[in-house]
Amino acid sequence: MPALLPPALEPFLDVLRCPVCRARLRPDRGSLRCPAGHTFDIARQGYVSLLTGIRATSGDDAAMVQARNRFLSTGRYAPVHETLTRMTADVLSGQGTVVDVGCGTGHYLAGVLDQLPGTRGLGLDTSASALRSAARAHPRAAAASWDVFRPFPLVDQGVDIVLDVFAPRNPSEFHRVLRPTGRLIVVRPVERHLAELRGQVPAMVTIDPDKEQRLQQALAPHFRAAGTQHVEYTTPLTRQEVIDLVGMTPSARHLTHADLSGYGRLPDQVTVSVLATSYQPR
Repeated sequence: MPALLPPALEPFLDVLRCPVCRARLRPDRGSLRCPAGHTFDIARQGYVSLLTGIRATSGDDAAMVQARNRFLSTGRYAPVHETLTRMTADVLSGQGTVVDVGCGTGHYLAGVLDQLPGTRGLGLDTSASALRSAARAHPRAAAASWDVFRPFPLVDQGVDIVLDVFAPRNPSEFHRVLRPTGRLIVVRPVERHLAELRGQVPAMVTIDPDKEQRLQQALAPHFRAAGTQHVEYTTPLTRQEVIDLVGMTPSARHLTHADLSGYGRLPDQVTVSVLATSYQPR
């Protein structure tokens, strides 16, 4: 194998497929290449650029990724992290394949892999800045650039767990790549999530009260819910943590650091309120 092939990426050659022609991919001098000659570069940071030449949806920029790394390292979202890991471990106790769609920095995927020593993980995201972190988040975590709204560059029924944590969803593709015994685990915010922050920072993106109903309608043709956990708690925050929390969300696209710094008062605690549901393929 070429020296530039990341060790965590090599085990995924059996499930990755060329996004152009669906053929198998093989290492070729610092890239992955299919028999038809479609070639995808492996970045020096360790992720493979499967979206080369294709305009993807916008992802997190470098500032958002830095804010996310700083905030998640504080442990303020640890109960969310622990719930996700526990739900995954309940399904997958031995060897298996986990794909984290919209993986961001790879924080949640790394936590899952820490608790499942026989498991390999692949993070998919559109953001090159996020993938640089995801590719080194865990020794068994590979990373690839991909757009959740396009057909995934993965084999049919080759994945045991699909994680979707605060990320967009593609129900039909989730169903296609999951084994019949697999699970989709979706973590999403509910109305009370960060309510104190949204009350004081008007530019914060609001949570649509109909979002949960639309999610269930979108998933229903492909999945049935196997169990849901509501994680809700209040956590204290420093002023810098508040700035980082806002800075890692889509709201950051509407606010600058100067905007936040200009607020005289920011909340010193927030409510975290999310639902985590495990779905079984129909």
